[in-house]
Amino acid sequence: MPEKLKIMVVDDEKDNLDLLYRTFRRTFKVLKVDSPAIALEMLTQDSDVVAVVSDQSMPEMSGIQLLSKIKHQYPRIVRILLTGYSDEQLVEAGEDLNSAEVFRCVSKPCQPEILQSVLQQAVEVYQGGIDN
Repeated sequence: MPEKLKIMVVDDEKDNLDLLYRTFRRTFKVLKVDSPAIALEMLTQDSDVVAVVSDQSMPEMSGIQLLSKIKHQYPRIVRILLTGYSDEQLVEAGEDLNSAEVFRCVSKPCQPEILQSVLQQAVEVYQGGIDN
């Protein structure tokens, strides 16, 4: 059996982190992180993560800010944003999806099957199978 690929899920709400973990644990090795700063620190130690799924609304930095930092430091990692905001609300808040080169922006709440599908597409992008 091949080794599971590693993904990171970042959300400051424990219930959301647990839900993301349960959604992905059968397919991926999941790193649960409740802080963007800790996520960045963990990536310096463990950069073989193929995708990061981040919530947008977190107190210390937004998901887009986190994903933008990841893009600049680890450009191969595929970046996925979970948000309860519309694209217009993100723009009004001064958030720039393009700066993070977000692969997909997924609206919450979201069905687990949709998240699984998005992650599978992200893996294909990571492995060079399709363009984003």
